[in-house]
Amino acid sequence: MPVRWLNAAAVERCLPMAEAVDAMAAAFAAVSAGRVAMPLRLAVEAPAAGGTTLFMPAHDPELNYTVLKTVSVYPGNPARGLPAIGGLVILLDGATGQPVAVMEGATLTALRTGAASGAATRALAREDATVLAVLGAGAQAPYQVLAVCAVRPIRQVRIYNRTRQRAEALARWLEGRLGPGVEPVVVGTPAEAARGAHVICTATSSTAPLLDAADLAPGTHINAVGSFRPAMRELGRDLVARCRPVFVDQRQAAGEEAGELIDALQAGVLEPQDLVELGEVLAGTHPGRVRPDQVTLFKSCGLAAQDLYAAVRAWQRARELGVGQDVEL
Repeated sequence: MPVRWLNAAAVERCLPMAEAVDAMAAAFAAVSAGRVAMPLRLAVEAPAAGGTTLFMPAHDPELNYTVLKTVSVYPGNPARGLPAIGGLVILLDGATGQPVAVMEGATLTALRTGAASGAATRALAREDATVLAVLGAGAQAPYQVLAVCAVRPIRQVRIYNRTRQRAEALARWLEGRLGPGVEPVVVGTPAEAARGAHVICTATSSTAPLLDAADLAPGTHINAVGSFRPAMRELGRDLVARCRPVFVDQRQAAGEEAGELIDALQAGVLEPQDLVELGEVLAGTHPGRVRPDQVTLFKSCGLAAQDLYAAVRAWQRARELGVGQDVEL
């Protein structure tokens, strides 16, 4: 049977950000409802290269599709002239198990990760948020900005990156993509980016905290998406404690993979009951923001359910538009 191949451009065309945000909201609600079969992802380390490859499967009987994503994160690749993130997404028919589509994985991962922050921002951030800070200017950063701008009236985007040239390149890209209504500003430190910001997105591979509680203004919302291993940290322990309850994509994944939360739980400044799944907020079974001055934190390590819902949306749109190339295996 033919299998549809969707390259990076096809994935972008078939998964507009607004639709991706809606797909992620549906994915989180399905996870919290217990409908998605989703083993904890398998990570295979390549110590000599400093890289990690993740294998992420999921199945939703209501969607009637199964997905398997392989994604590699090699932070040293940009120095070699290669992308830091690469992978493939394989979508299977849930009734027959036959593959129906194969998609370029780095773009889908960046899109769905950005869209997850969009769904969390829509649910948790103040509606009058106009200033966004982004820490990290890698592959994830543009989609974090696009997603937040899709759900809040952002007028300024502050960008920090360890290598300033990459921050400047992202600022130029955003100028062309977002137009004159949004001002990109490159700053010198994470604290400078965060000071007075209404929404903050952290998308780095840092193992040392970039922000502490004192860096945040009252009412800030944070999307922390960079760390996905226990040894990684983007946020200080006191910041995590200030944000209780902490909103997560899934409790199990957060407790085993989110370095900041593992550290806070072990230190006793965070209790297991302080972790609230975003899907519960979206379903109306748990409150989200309850005060204008509340500092909210959404910590996401990424779930295979996100890949599943994103891939199904892209596959459905590809069939409608006739996008992609059919190949015989």
